[in-house]
Amino acid sequence: MYQSFEVTARPEQGPPRLERLRTEMRAEGLSGFLVPRADAHQGEYVAAHDERLAWLTGFTGSAGFCAALMDVAGVFIDGRYRTQVKAQVADVYTPVPWPDVTLTAWLKEQLPQGGRVGFDPWLHAAGQIRSAEAELAGSGIELVRCDNLVDRIWEDQPPPPMEPVKAHPLEFAGESAADKAARLAEELRRAGQKAAVITLPDSIMWLLNIRGADIPRNPVAHGFAILHDNGRVDLFMAAAKLSGLGDHLGPTVTQHEPEAFLDAVAALSGPVRVDLNTVPQIVSDRLGDRLAEGGDPCALPKARKNAAEIAGAAEAHLRDGAAMVELLTWLDGQAPGSLTETRVVSRLEECRRRDNALQDISFETIAGTGPNGAIMHYRVTEETDSRLENGHLLVLDSGGQYLDGTTDITRTIAIGTVGDEEKACFTRVLKGMIAMSMLRWPVGLAGRDIECVARLPLWLAGQDFNHGVGHGVGAYLSVHEGPQRLARVSHVPLEPGMILSNEPGYYREGAFGIRIENLVVVEEAPTLPGGDAERAMLHWRTLTFAPIDRRLIVAEMLTGEERRWLNDYHAEVAARIGPRVGEDARRWLDAATAPI
Repeated sequence: MYQSFEVTARPEQGPPRLERLRTEMRAEGLSGFLVPRADAHQGEYVAAHDERLAWLTGFTGSAGFCAALMDVAGVFIDGRYRTQVKAQVADVYTPVPWPDVTLTAWLKEQLPQGGRVGFDPWLHAAGQIRSAEAELAGSGIELVRCDNLVDRIWEDQPPPPMEPVKAHPLEFAGESAADKAARLAEELRRAGQKAAVITLPDSIMWLLNIRGADIPRNPVAHGFAILHDNGRVDLFMAAAKLSGLGDHLGPTVTQHEPEAFLDAVAALSGPVRVDLNTVPQIVSDRLGDRLAEGGDPCALPKARKNAAEIAGAAEAHLRDGAAMVELLTWLDGQAPGSLTETRVVSRLEECRRRDNALQDISFETIAGTGPNGAIMHYRVTEETDSRLENGHLLVLDSGGQYLDGTTDITRTIAIGTVGDEEKACFTRVLKGMIAMSMLRWPVGLAGRDIECVARLPLWLAGQDFNHGVGHGVGAYLSVHEGPQRLARVSHVPLEPGMILSNEPGYYREGAFGIRIENLVVVEEAPTLPGGDAERAMLHWRTLTFAPIDRRLIVAEMLTGEERRWLNDYHAEVAARIGPRVGEDARRWLDAATAPI
């Protein structure tokens, strides 16, 4: 099994650990200390060595941070985790709705007389610190660089990961590493920049056509890189990780141990391009006035998938869709009350592992039945494992990491006889997903400009959900990939080749949850009869193929156009997935995709 169900953090461990942290704060003359869920590479996911937030507080979500002061400790969580955090942290911690309440506003309220708040400059992006310092100006609150105080008290902290790195075949990458580096170096020269510092693991993996295993579920390796304007790359990664690569990196890449990274940064001639949203503060400190603000040079090229990457993603989704259909066939044959969430997760992994192309799951499978489905990023454990009872909705959000692509799919499944209210809510979510799937939009629009399309059916019923409509997805890389998103905060224009999720939902705390998710790729849209030939438009092509539970659909709530889309989609699911599954699954699939 890739996934385990052990309990990794407990609320009762939080209070004594917080007291020990406060002892260290007093020794350093600090009023507070910031504990982010981050590592020095500023990726979304962290290794066990860097799970400081979970170790200290018990909160295991993928985003958030703690601001520990002497008399209060705030755990800042976004809308996805406001239910989850209540069950995971002790009452010595105060959940803070973020970004509704900002860190700086909270600090000003809690420290009206001012104070010294420490932070580890490796674990905070330079842009975060710059903004916070500007907002705290005149408040008497000072942000102080210091050693990591959590590391001082974490006696059994796991060691940093040292997993081996593998070459990513050109047939899947679609472009050589040397060509990528040369292309990006030309961009640096045009901007008058001498080099770029890259710290995001997935950017380094993409640039050098390598993959690692330092982060569970994400095929990345920890390291740093400096891309020079002549196309050469200095890679700061332990040689032990790279021993199996042979000559894959080629003559334009020079390996150094990670300990040499800061000295190399300090020795660079400027201007040096730095993404303030991802590069840690300590790098900014070393560069000083040689720093040139700019985005990660790999971010947009990585997001714009090439033909080989798109073809790989399409094939991976067909393979993954077959596994989903086998799982759904099996699940439909089980009586309500006979299964638990962990059994469903295990069975789904068994279905995926039948294909030797599977490298890992792409994240911990979310299988939330009944009230657990309302916890958006629910992770089932041995303690929370619940039975799938009659009348429940099961939210099943999962994905696979294949050599040719990364998948992410959510289906909400009826267990037994489901109530009318749940069906009505499901149908509104479906209407939003269909509306986004059918959308055409002018070139130049960003996620923030169109994401409301998927919310409109819920809004009209006075309902909504507290997560984005969609996120970018990598090519055998991170299942959450920027910079593109379908979210109110995303201003990055959508471009052909970008792969995103389309996943509206609805959650009623203590009762049920609903989410439907397909992955889609941006393509140029053909001009329609009567349309403006000079007005370039984009649209989506769906990559995910698996049935949507017809038992939960109130057909009368769908328009004729929505029915046509659903029936056409289900016909394509049957045609594409049917030949890839067994006889029993094929019979089930034919019934599950019948027209409505």
